[in-house]
Amino acid sequence: MLQHLSIRDVVLLDRLELELEPGLTVLTGETGAGKSIVIDALALALGERAEAGVVRHGATRAEVTAAFALKPSSPAAKWLKAQELFDDGECLLRRVVEADKPSKAFINGRPVPVQQLRELGDLLVDIHGQHEHQSLLKREVQRDTLDAYAGLEETAAHVAESYRAFQVLAERFEALKQQSADREARLELLRFQVRELEALNLKLEEIPQLEEEHARLAHGAELVEGVQAVTQALYDDEEQSLSRALTRAMTRLETLSKHDPRLNDIHALLTEASILIDEAAARLHQYLDGLELDPQRLEQVERRMSSVHELSRKHRVKPEELPALALKLRTELDDIENYDANLGKLEDEVKSARAAYLKLAKELSKGRQQAAGKLGKAVTQHMQELGMPGGKFEVALAPLPEGELSANGLERVEFLVSANPGQPAKPLNKVASGGELSRISLALQVVLAGLGKIPTLIFDEVDVGVGGRVAEIVGLKLRALGQTRQALVITHLAQVAAQGDHHLQVSKAANKSATRVDIKVLTDAERVNEIARMIGGVEISKQTLAHAKDMLERASA
Repeated sequence: MLQHLSIRDVVLLDRLELELEPGLTVLTGETGAGKSIVIDALALALGERAEAGVVRHGATRAEVTAAFALKPSSPAAKWLKAQELFDDGECLLRRVVEADKPSKAFINGRPVPVQQLRELGDLLVDIHGQHEHQSLLKREVQRDTLDAYAGLEETAAHVAESYRAFQVLAERFEALKQQSADREARLELLRFQVRELEALNLKLEEIPQLEEEHARLAHGAELVEGVQAVTQALYDDEEQSLSRALTRAMTRLETLSKHDPRLNDIHALLTEASILIDEAAARLHQYLDGLELDPQRLEQVERRMSSVHELSRKHRVKPEELPALALKLRTELDDIENYDANLGKLEDEVKSARAAYLKLAKELSKGRQQAAGKLGKAVTQHMQELGMPGGKFEVALAPLPEGELSANGLERVEFLVSANPGQPAKPLNKVASGGELSRISLALQVVLAGLGKIPTLIFDEVDVGVGGRVAEIVGLKLRALGQTRQALVITHLAQVAAQGDHHLQVSKAANKSATRVDIKVLTDAERVNEIARMIGGVEISKQTLAHAKDMLERASA
C-alpha cells in the first residue's frame, strides 16, 4: 500500500508531505481546488508521461516520491527481486521532471528507464477515472481478471507452457522439412563444421583456464624477477630486509618496555607482523620452486587459443559459445542424416504436443465460459445500485480464427458494457463517460475485491451524475472495498465523504505573487464542518451541521 507521498513544485503544489493509511481515504474540497493535481502527481511517480508544464511556475524542476509497503509475496516484490532492485522490503519510486531536460526515474534510489517505473507502477496502483492509467482497459488484464475470478490462473499458466513446448517442436519440424530441398549441400557443410568443432573438443570451463595459464607462461620472466625482488626485500637481504629491520625494532622495543609496560601490546603486534612476513617469504620461495616456465607449453597454449578464436570468428560467436554450437550442429546433422526417421518421429511429437495443448486449452475455455456469465451478472447487479439502471456488463469470448492457436488459449476475452437500457454492449474502452467508466470499474473491483493483486486503488469522479441514495451506496461500496485494499477517492458528495476512514481536505489560496494548493488531514470536528459545507454550500446552518454529524455517526456505526 501507499504509505507516503512527497510532492515538490508540481503545478500549484510547492511542498507536500502526505502520510497515508489503510482503508478508505477521501479527498474533498471546492471545485477547482486542485484535488486532481495530487493524483496527477502520483501518476508521475508511477511512470506516466511527463510534460514540462507540470513544473510549478518559478521553479526549476518538479519532483514526486512515493513510498510503498510491500508483502514479500506480492507481484511488485517479485518484480523488484527479478530486476535486482529489491532493497530490504522497501519500495521507493521517485520522478524528477525538468522543464528543458528529459525526466529522470528512480526505484529504491537507483536510476531506471521510465518504462521500468511504469511496469512497477502498474503492480502498485490502479487509478480509475479519466486517466490512461486504467489497467482494466487492457485486453490482457481483462483476460487475467476473468481467469482470476474463475480460479483458472494455474490452468492458464499450463496452457501457456504447453503452447511453448508445441511451438518449439513445430518450428523444428518445419525447419527439417524445409531442409529437404538442399539436403545434400547442407549435410556436407554440417559434417565439415561438426568435424571441425568436435576435433577442437573445447570444454566450456577450458577457456578461463587457458587464459590464466597463458598469462602466467607469457609473463614468466617478469614473475620470477618480481617475486625474487619481493623475497629479497622481505627476508633474503641479510642487512636491509624487512624481516631483519623488524627484529631489530622488536629488540629495541623490548628493552624500552621495561621502562613502560604499555609498550608490550605494541611489541606483540610487531611480533605478529614478523611472523606473517616470514610466512609470506616462505610461501614466495615455494611459489618460485613450483613455477614452471616451459616455452613449449606456452607455444601449445597459444596454438590452442588461436584455434579457439579462429573458429569463434568463423562462426561469429563468442569463444565460450562454441561448445553449445557444436551440440546444436550435431543435433541438426543427426536430424538430417536420419531425415526420414526423424521427420516421422518429430511429426508424431508435434501431433502429440498439439493434442496436449488443445486438451488443456479446451479445459480453460470451458472454465471461462462458465465464469463469464457469472461475472457479467454480478457486475451488472452492482451497476444497477450505482446509478446505472438498465446498464449491463458482459464478458465476451471470441473464438480465434480456425486453426489459430495462442499461448493465452483458444479465445479472446473482452469486457463489454451497455451503460443505458436498449443500447448495444460496447468494449469497455469505448465507454465515453468518465463517470460511468469509473462506476463500472468500482462495480468490478467490488466483485473482485478478494482476488485483486494491486494493493492501492484510486477513484476519480466516481460520483459524477449521482446523488441521494445512489451516492450513499457508492460510499458504502467504497468503504467495503477499503476493508480489503487501500482505496483513495476524490469526491464532491457528502454521502461518499462520510464513509471515509480518513479525510483529506484540499484547498487553494491565492495572493498577488502566486497561487498554491494545500492539503490538510481533518480531525473529527473538522470533518463535521467539511461534510456540512458539502451539504449546504456557503451558508451552513445548525441543521446542516447536525445532519453532517449524523451522517458521520451512521457511517462509523
